[in-house]
Amino acid sequence: MVIVYWLLLIVMLVGIAGSIIPGLPGSSLILAAILVWGFVHGFSGIGWTLGIAILVLVLSILIDFLATYWGAKQSGASKWGQIGCLVGFGLGFFGLLPALPFGGPLVGMLIGPFLGAVIGEFLYRKDLEFSQRTKTSIRAGIGIVVGTVVGNVIQGILAITTVIVFLVTTWPPIRVY
Repeated sequence: MVIVYWLLLIVMLVGIAGSIIPGLPGSSLILAAILVWGFVHGFSGIGWTLGIAILVLVLSILIDFLATYWGAKQSGASKWGQIGCLVGFGLGFFGLLPALPFGGPLVGMLIGPFLGAVIGEFLYRKDLEFSQRTKTSIRAGIGIVVGTVVGNVIQGILAITTVIVFLVTTWPPIRVY
């Protein structure tokens, strides 16, 4: 049982990283690990932990959307900028951006949304002169990326909280009966 416990904690640590790093599973991985522990122990003593993990998963999904929306709204981005951000993320995630000399897909997942938002916003703002169009597009790209990063940090804090609750409610891994 101790080995299973420590393996599940490692999975949860990957889940914490996934809450912060785009493209990796986060809260869902933590919830899955808690469910495995629940199956192993007949769900005794993990009611609060399971409830918190489910709540954090739902909140993480909402935060993803709300943080990006907030960043876009604060920077005045249009739907084109938001769509460009998603397209840029996909291209960066799958490594379809031009080869970067460092960082690989992780850097692509950070640069891709910015470039996608800037390009999408630039295409949308045809009515502005070039310099104003460029400034508006860059501001929109920065706003969307900042909103996303803020959302990821909040998700990371929620994920860490969930793992701490799990540790508090299940420690020590093997109870002496």
